[in-house]
Amino acid sequence: MMHIGSMTGDILASFFRKVFTERYPYTARTVPERARGKLAWDAAKCDACRFCVRDCPAHAIEFRVIDKAAKKYSFIYHEDRCIYCGQCVVSCPEGALSMPNKDWHLASTSRESFVVTYGEKAENAPSKGD
Repeated sequence: MMHIGSMTGDILASFFRKVFTERYPYTARTVPERARGKLAWDAAKCDACRFCVRDCPAHAIEFRVIDKAAKKYSFIYHEDRCIYCGQCVVSCPEGALSMPNKDWHLASTSRESFVVTYGEKAENAPSKGD
């Protein structure tokens, strides 16, 4: 059974202590150097091997070939599926993928903003190079 005045000491002490709450997003903390942010794709380095698609455990990457001879590709990244493990970056032999720590504020109110298309827009292109 709790007595009525049992918390009075804690309440009074809290008036004289410094606040622990951070005022995010008004005061942001520094991002750790090894933090993984939003996936970035460099089309100039990509050779369409699709190792990133094969090795992604969350199925967050789609790769579409628009014109193989002209090296036109569409790289579709689903941020809402990504688990930020970095396996796609490790699997890429050409170094076309990176997860820089500069872009990690990814909250949004719409689901459409979580689908990012790099390269050519390909509505009618075959999925995953079929």
